[in-house]
Amino acid sequence: MAAAFDLAFDPWDPAFLADPYPAYAELRARGRVHHYAPTNQWLVPHHADVSALLRDRRLGRTYQHRFTHEEFGRTPPPPEQEPFHTLNDHGMLDLEPPDHTRIRRLVSKAFTPRTVERLKPYVRGLADELASALAEAGGGDLLKDVAEPLPVAVIAEMLGIPESDRAPLRPWSAEICGMYELNPSEETAAQAVRASVEFSDYLRELIAARRKEPGDDLISGLIAAHDEGDRLTEQEMISTAVLLLNAGHEATVNATVNGWYALFRNPAQLELLRADHSLIPSAVEELMRYDTPLQLFERWVLDEIELAGTTIPRGAEVALLFGSANHDPAVFQNPSALDLTRPDNPHISFSAGIHYCIGAPLARIELAASMGALLERAPTLRLAAEPERKPNFVIRGLEGLAVEVG
Repeated sequence: MAAAFDLAFDPWDPAFLADPYPAYAELRARGRVHHYAPTNQWLVPHHADVSALLRDRRLGRTYQHRFTHEEFGRTPPPPEQEPFHTLNDHGMLDLEPPDHTRIRRLVSKAFTPRTVERLKPYVRGLADELASALAEAGGGDLLKDVAEPLPVAVIAEMLGIPESDRAPLRPWSAEICGMYELNPSEETAAQAVRASVEFSDYLRELIAARRKEPGDDLISGLIAAHDEGDRLTEQEMISTAVLLLNAGHEATVNATVNGWYALFRNPAQLELLRADHSLIPSAVEELMRYDTPLQLFERWVLDEIELAGTTIPRGAEVALLFGSANHDPAVFQNPSALDLTRPDNPHISFSAGIHYCIGAPLARIELAASMGALLERAPTLRLAAEPERKPNFVIRGLEGLAVEVG
């Protein structure tokens, strides 16, 4: 085990945020686990370990199903943050069995492969519309003009949120997701609390309306979902809807802009894709591996574990470094190279184990649709200016992506 403070890993350094992958290589070279004092976490950089620990039931997304904060050696969150934690803690991403099992089973009854498949024409039509508008304008901001509106509209359509109500969805999501960064500030927490209250209030009204008049949408499906007398509580429905919106577009938005920026910096690969659109499915997988939109996933150690001779005690937190795992040369040949024809690509950008992303099939449809539409409608798409990175580490993205067409 190496002390991580003497390594290049620094999630607040702009140089690291611009390109964290060399620091990950150093972490992997110097060991399988590193204690990082600034966040009091154990960093795990290797693909095999990350993959195994995602499936290890001695770790959990929460500990509150087994321990109080005090028993676990943790300080309870401040009372003023209660609205955020109520919202967050009732979503299946932050629950463990048996609650996780029950909620995921009920949500799966509404979020079926058939539901996702039925959205394909809508996704493709909207992607074509957005790409055409960008091309006709001669360019624009790929983030605001294509990457954001597509997944937000798709998940809102799926949930049954009227078009007139969709404007606050992205700001609410961004403010809530600020809490997933390392050591969020008081200001970030206050914004997340405000967004949690406003989003929850909105969904409570929408659920009440759908109870009176059910529609052919996911909110109505969540209300109707039951299994042997089990139903989702109202709070579980609200938390599920927020989770599906946040997870359902944050990753897709960032995968889109990270992916196109990677293509612009690898022109030979972009030309390969332009010449052969059948590469789109493998390109989607490779771009998610190459510049991973979610760089780490955290787990609490519920029962002491040993990793590479290092004992990690109960009550500790591990940071599973997805970005590093996706560049591990033990799994990926020449991992620092973008290879859209990569035949075997076991990236873990959608996680693994019981918390594997329920929306992964939808995300793949969206990413393929927007890529295909842009290749067809804007075949000469090029970078107009170097983008600025968001000052975030966990959720990796750009402030914008200025492009030109023609």
